[in-house]
Amino acid sequence: MARLVVIIPALNAARSLPGVIDSLGEGLHSGLIAGWVLADGGSTDATREIAAHAGFRIVTGAKGRGPQLIAGTQAACRLAGEGDWYLFLHADTRLEPGWSAEVRRFMQAHADRHRAAAFRFALDDPRAPARRLARFVNWRSRALKLPYGDQGLLIPKAFHDALGGYKPMVLFEDVDIVRRIGARRLALLKSRAVTSAERFAREGYLKRSAKNLVLLARYFLGADPARLARSYSR
Repeated sequence: MARLVVIIPALNAARSLPGVIDSLGEGLHSGLIAGWVLADGGSTDATREIAAHAGFRIVTGAKGRGPQLIAGTQAACRLAGEGDWYLFLHADTRLEPGWSAEVRRFMQAHADRHRAAAFRFALDDPRAPARRLARFVNWRSRALKLPYGDQGLLIPKAFHDALGGYKPMVLFEDVDIVRRIGARRLALLKSRAVTSAERFAREGYLKRSAKNLVLLARYFLGADPARLARSYSR
């Protein structure tokens, strides 16, 4: 039976990582998860210690999700067997209870096929702006087959390798890989990935969402992802 290797890129994620690990526990206890890797970008808090205590294999990659995901995958390939799958997950994103049963069914239904999946989007904020944003993101994911990295990515190791994996991009590495996967080969699961709303709450939902859409449009028009990343950070 195929199993999962989980890959988490992280940078100073000590506050959120314990919740992510707890949410993955059902997959670990049921035997679905074969191993997990934390790809650290140079954390200065307790991120690495928390991951080590949980039994993660820890690797260090250049700062930026693309380079970190590449480093994590290089370690994960030594944990994954033939027919196994990867689950890429952000360090501030928890999977809701029951996710492992749906993931197992998807893996069984699409064994030896080039298919991938993402989770539905949610924020850990019950207020109306967060719910509106989640509805929009899930519409975009269904209609355009364009989920972001905070919705996770479930993909067979063989398919990931055939695509060439993630590229060393510091921003929009998630958009790049789902475009290469293709709309017909990407499904949206019913289970939700619940992401921290801290950045949206701090900057304002409308302002942060508009900024993200502008950056995405600039990316599609050919702007340099490194330059866009600087704008995103600001």
